[in-house]
Amino acid sequence: MTKKELILQVATVFFSKNGYFETPMSDLSKKTGVAESTIFYHFKSKENLFIAILERVKDDIIKEFEGYMTEKEFDSGLDMVEVAVSFYLYLAGKMENQFLLLHRHYPYKLAEINPVCRAHLESIYDCLVDIFERGVLLGQKDGSIGNMPTRKVALIIFSMVDGISRFKTYNLYDAGALYNQLIESCRRILKNDKSE
Repeated sequence: MTKKELILQVATVFFSKNGYFETPMSDLSKKTGVAESTIFYHFKSKENLFIAILERVKDDIIKEFEGYMTEKEFDSGLDMVEVAVSFYLYLAGKMENQFLLLHRHYPYKLAEINPVCRAHLESIYDCLVDIFERGVLLGQKDGSIGNMPTRKVALIIFSMVDGISRFKTYNLYDAGALYNQLIESCRRILKNDKSE
């Protein structure tokens, strides 16, 4: 593993668990065994390091989600939405540090003044909401989902799933215990009244 790769891995954990401001570069240097000057050589500033991590998080989440959803076959649009819900919760557990980083306040504060940060966050969320929207559109075509504003309902479904994943991230509640109710709520929201 290169020094740059090691710095990115350790900094991801530190920023996600401790926060941006609570992570001194000296701690990264100690943990990685890489001199602070070398860290700054690779990333120029702490903010640039954070942006590089966010870019990697974006790339990893999009790759995982699109790869998984592309290789699956779905019985219906409703099935696609349910698979996306399940995979989102799985991915939030598998990529715990990355999702914890996204659930912190700092990336959104930085996005207010840093267009690159904002673009990375938008790419992540657009990708995720797009997958739910594709499921809704497919369901409207195959009759498994009712006629509704696709983007808005995709955002609502995404918000519910992301909220449940935050329970897991912060160890507030057993997110798995809510899974069946989450799926049932999605079905009720997406229900095609004409199919009854």
